[in-house]
Amino acid sequence: MTLDDLKSMPSLEADFHVASHVQQTASPTIGGAANQDAPPSTASGRIRQRLRAAGVSFFANDNIAAHLGEGELEALEDEVTQQVRGLLKTLVIDVDNDHNTAETAERVARMYLHEVFKGRYHPQPKVASFPNVKELDEIYTVGPITVRSACSHHLVPILGHCWIGIQPGERVIGLSKFSRVADWVFSRPHIQEEAVIILADEIETLCKPLGLGIVLKAQHYCMKWRGVKEPQASMVNSVVRGSFRASASMKKEFFDLIRQQESLL
Repeated sequence: MTLDDLKSMPSLEADFHVASHVQQTASPTIGGAANQDAPPSTASGRIRQRLRAAGVSFFANDNIAAHLGEGELEALEDEVTQQVRGLLKTLVIDVDNDHNTAETAERVARMYLHEVFKGRYHPQPKVASFPNVKELDEIYTVGPITVRSACSHHLVPILGHCWIGIQPGERVIGLSKFSRVADWVFSRPHIQEEAVIILADEIETLCKPLGLGIVLKAQHYCMKWRGVKEPQASMVNSVVRGSFRASASMKKEFFDLIRQQESLL
């Protein structure tokens, strides 16, 4: 073999560098795929993965109860407890020695999952509906129904009242059921504009009224307690559907009726 033949041979060193580069480039991809396939280690991670796989949104005012597995709500409570404890420590609160905050994390976790945000994690309360045998078609209103919610921007209270008006359609439900459904809907982080629409959707599903009207009047503690600190300011909004929207006289009758109820406050 001549010197010229040796010069024309491929370089083993170059081949080694190319092979090493390919291996280093491929390795993260293989490892990344393995990590993506591994189930999340936390309850919240498993729930999020399940919701994304089902194409279900999990915004602050969504209900996700149908996608929680057995025992996951309890596991989520434990996880929230640890995260709240971490938040308190980050706020430089001595939760290990301060008797006032020693069990605050547990209380807050229970409060969020089973009380103030229960409308996210618990199914809708059972509501029995009945055929409108007598074909009732006169307007009736229910209210004031107490509203307890939270601002999704700051997680501080929204407190107020709502009034619901119905022109019965195919089915009717008991008066107390309006209060139960409203409490379930409002027990989530909300903005008021969306809350009243979600409540209207739920009532339409339950009793299919010919006409529906809802008025919501509430005070927002993101405006009372912080920010501009306006203690008397409130927000009022409404939704009208069906015959209440189509007929000006029925819409007027609805607002006249709830005005009489509001005067009793």
